[in-house]
Order: sequence, then structure tokens, then C-alpha cells
Amino acid sequence: MCLLAFNWDNHPEYKFILVANRDEFFERPSAPLQLWDSGFYAGKDLRAGGTWLGMHPNGRFAAITNFRNLRNKEKYAKSRGDLVKNYLEGDMDPLSYLEEIEKEKGDYDGFNLLVGNHEGLYYLSNKTDGIQRLKPGLYGLSNSVLETPWPKLVKAKQNLHHHIQDSNFEPESLMTGQHSRETDPQEVLPDTGATPEQEKLLSAQFINVGNYYGTINSTVLLWKHTGEVEMMERKFDQVAGTHEDTVFNFKVENFLEQNHS
Repeated sequence: MCLLAFNWDNHPEYKFILVANRDEFFERPSAPLQLWDSGFYAGKDLRAGGTWLGMHPNGRFAAITNFRNLRNKEKYAKSRGDLVKNYLEGDMDPLSYLEEIEKEKGDYDGFNLLVGNHEGLYYLSNKTDGIQRLKPGLYGLSNSVLETPWPKLVKAKQNLHHHIQDSNFEPESLMTGQHSRETDPQEVLPDTGATPEQEKLLSAQFINVGNYYGTINSTVLLWKHTGEVEMMERKFDQVAGTHEDTVFNFKVENFLEQNHS
């Protein structure tokens, strides 16, 4: 993923509300949101075999964004998508899992990793020190560290905040509210190693760079305190100008018992 806005454990009806965009090279093959053989729901990177965002009916959730540093030409043997997949397939609690990943975080290209379950949500980046347990609240994450106030991230948080204020949890509305194509003025752009023209195009929420790289899917995840979960993914073909929607509804197993244990 490349742009996430999420509200964690801070709403009377919803435990978790997330709106996310994924940007990638258009030629990189991927499969849409699906139920994996190992029991969780996620899209699939068909090149490296991992995923970028997913949730298991046992309440395990994970998502990752790349930390953008185009000056770094180093090659890494380990795929960042495995950080999400391995957590969802495993049985380690979130903190223990991140403690293990922290020991080997230098083996991966730059990442921001969120993992959680019904008990807590945690953040780890290999561009900062330590593991952070997130307090209830509204957050944003893009291709820098958590809460870096890039304008498109600020707008994403505002979009989610307004939907919460209006009690509008329609996935279509949440998603399209995070699809602005507006770009930022040159003077506020970050310097991540891209050309000035590329940095400008990358500053949009919904990205298209030269018709070879851009936003290829968006996901809305709504997890109620009752344990009910709705996941909607929209997969874009920007070259053809089409999209494909996938929706799954499931209930977190024994959620009420977990939530009150």
C-alpha cells in the first residue's frame, strides 16, 4: 500500500476503519482480493508471492507501505510482501512478531509495517527505531514514516474524519474520497530521489506516472465491535480505463469472547 488513513479503536460501532490505496508498476502482475488457502483475505502479488494488506477471520490484520528512497540502488533478497503474509499465516502475537522482524529489518528495502489483532495495533519501520503500539485514534501512513504530514496524507485523514462525522461508512464513498488527482506545488514536494516532474505526479492521491506506474487498487476495511468485517477492493486497469470490484463479508471468530477476556 502507499496511502492509508485509518481509525483504530476510536468509534462506538467500529473497531477499525481503513481506507488504502496501492501504487505499483502496471506491468507487475497481481490477483484481486481473495480467500487464501491459509485462511486469510488479501490480494496477491503474483511475482513475489506476498501481499500488501490482509485480514484473517481470527482477527489478525496487517498492511505495509514502502518507504520511498529512489536513491537507494541496493538489492534485497527478502520481499516486503512476506512481512504481511507471514504474520497472517502465523500464530505469533503482534508484538512478538515485530520483535522478531526488528532483528532482521535491515534485510528488507524500506518499509512501514502495521500488524494487529483484537488486542492492539503496532507499527514498525526500518527507517526509525523501536516498535510503537498505537493508541486509539485517527492515523495516516504513506511512503514516509507514520504521520508524516504530506498533503495527500492530510487530505486522506480529513476525508476519513468527515465520513466518520457524517456516519457515512459506505465503502464506495470512503474510497472515492481518497482518489484526488490534485498534485502539490513544487515548493512543498518531498525529495525522495525522483525527478521534480515525478515527485509532482506522485503527490496525488490517485497516481498515474507516464501510464506505467500508479494506483492499481484501493481497499476499504470496516471491522465492527460485534466482529463483523466488510472488505471491499477496487482493482484498476488505468490503461484500459476499467476497474473490478471484490467484496467479502465475514465475522471474526470468537470476537466477543476475545474482546472481553
